[in-house]
Amino acid sequence: MTTSKSVTEPIVADIAIVGGGLAGSLAAAVLARAGHRVALVDKRAVYPEEFRVEKIGGPQLDMIRRLGFIRGLENAGCLYDRVLNIREGKVVDVSVGQAYGLPYANLVAMARGQIPDPSSLVVDEVTAVSCSDDVQHLELASGQRVSARLVVLATGMAGVLGYKLGIRRRVLAERHSVSFGFTIARRNGAPFDFKALTCYGERTSDGVDYLSLFPVPAGMRANLFMFRDPTDPVMRDVRRDTEATLLRLLPGLQPYLGDFHVMDRVQNWVMDLSVVEGHLQPGVVLIGDAFQTNCPAAGTGVARLLVDVERLCTEYVPQWLNTAGMGTDKISQFYSDSDKVAADQQSLKMAHFRQALTSRNDISWDVRRRLHFLRRNISHRVDQMRPGWLAGFRSALRA
Repeated sequence: MTTSKSVTEPIVADIAIVGGGLAGSLAAAVLARAGHRVALVDKRAVYPEEFRVEKIGGPQLDMIRRLGFIRGLENAGCLYDRVLNIREGKVVDVSVGQAYGLPYANLVAMARGQIPDPSSLVVDEVTAVSCSDDVQHLELASGQRVSARLVVLATGMAGVLGYKLGIRRRVLAERHSVSFGFTIARRNGAPFDFKALTCYGERTSDGVDYLSLFPVPAGMRANLFMFRDPTDPVMRDVRRDTEATLLRLLPGLQPYLGDFHVMDRVQNWVMDLSVVEGHLQPGVVLIGDAFQTNCPAAGTGVARLLVDVERLCTEYVPQWLNTAGMGTDKISQFYSDSDKVAADQQSLKMAHFRQALTSRNDISWDVRRRLHFLRRNISHRVDQMRPGWLAGFRSALRA
């Protein structure tokens, strides 16, 4: 970890990554392990406890495996392979498949731990960036300078540096969703009767999409996703009287949770849906939330981030570094990558779908909502009676 150097001696790298959260740390590890000179600049030597991504599963695991982080994830996270899904106190279905629960800070630490040379992490703050078709320059708060052929902005929704470059954020849906994170336990210390559980909202007026319960090293983690005005008094109730408010919003939970309590501080996050404009510039590329935000309830944020890291770091950066220059002709290749475009579009599509499925109370969406859960329940019952038959039938249809 680099904390101080002579300010007269600039740090020279192939790639300078600004922002050491999950996107930046994963990108730094992938590129450094491939033999590239990387400078990962973040003002925090140890990433703080923040409420962000707390579970990885499904197709995300395939990308984690391809990028070479699966062993680190296995060591850092809590494995679970079954999720009981309920609504109005009744079982909808059971999701089967591996997933891992862990705090976001631990996830970032895992990614940073995969960087071969710890001195690649520069603990400092970028105050200015200048980009060109050739070499890019960063000015740091300490007076240190960094020069690199490519700058990767992985700054999340903090857009100050992008703003200085003329990059603007366009809000598609202000205060689109609200998320809460906290840890629960039974008061008698007994374990819960499920490995993981998802409880879906019961009334459109409540604006509750779902509550997700899953294991993390500290216990049973709860993520609550809502589509409701963040200034609504119920948001205060969730933070101050969490147990009673949860059971008021999701009365069907009571038989599954028993006498429970919240073990730690309730954290929350208000998310705008937004995309950037003016981002096609020489020598700089944006990834993750720095490029486009997502709806946490849709569960597409990590997938988008991983697609960005995989396509940029394994496909484009190696090609770009093999030839002179870093003009917009190169940068545009990443932004127009078909996998990236598809992931970005799917993320926005799912964000709007989750909001409508949760909150729309017109007849068409009421019917659609009922059919959505009915199909899932029928599929579950068929699978219980004839295990594997449904999966085989779907596979035959795709053949």
